[in-house]
Amino acid sequence: MDAAQPLLRARNVHKSYGRVEVLRGIDLDIAAGEVVAIIGSSGSGKTTFLRCVNVLEEYEQGTIEVAGQAIGYQDTGRGRVRLPERTVVAQRARIGIVFQGYNLFPHLTARSNVMLGLRKVRGKSTTEAGDIADRWLERVGLADRKSHYPYQLSGGQQQRVAIARAVAMEPKLMLFDEVTSALDPELVGEVLGVMQDLAGSGMTMLVVSHEMLFVGSVANRVVFMDGGRIAEQGPPTTLFRNPTSERLRSFLGRFHGVFR
Repeated sequence: MDAAQPLLRARNVHKSYGRVEVLRGIDLDIAAGEVVAIIGSSGSGKTTFLRCVNVLEEYEQGTIEVAGQAIGYQDTGRGRVRLPERTVVAQRARIGIVFQGYNLFPHLTARSNVMLGLRKVRGKSTTEAGDIADRWLERVGLADRKSHYPYQLSGGQQQRVAIARAVAMEPKLMLFDEVTSALDPELVGEVLGVMQDLAGSGMTMLVVSHEMLFVGSVANRVVFMDGGRIAEQGPPTTLFRNPTSERLRSFLGRFHGVFR
């Protein structure tokens, strides 16, 4: 990949559900090592865009590239064609995603949950996969919980296992979709702390979040989505303190006092 080329490049991305157009021409570049947060009201298209980046949703128009590689589709010169499923699966493995729900396998321990993709997708040996899982579980503060099953872990601990599972695959890009929204307030901090550590290590991250203090302290850039479009973007201090649109001012008004 050319050093000047963005790690993520999205151009004119459109996505509809029936007659409802959810994404209306998204253009977004993210540089390697950059942390970009997407904010906006429910229904503005934030989650849908993340799912398109990881090819969990098909999109009808536009292009998405990660590390110079077209994601999900290829332009043949005669139109767009869906890439073979084997190729798409390999692409998903290079774009990690963590959701609101933890999506852990209930019959597997924390360690085995992290090992699974390393063995099945990356082709690692059991020993190597176990070593990698142990390192990441220690990194997220769960070395002493690696033999526990999901039902034996708190929501915050389960989410940290989900993060360890995703980053253990060594993705080029990490996507986080409201990963704290299902947690009790006292558990939010432990998950955000792990994300802050990952951001500090130089991981490229695209984060959908309503945790505005976290967004303001970690993100290099904030993108405000409204009605399926990017309405405004910039550094968090600029965007939060001097919004130029009435829509963004109204949205930020819900978080009165956070940005003082």
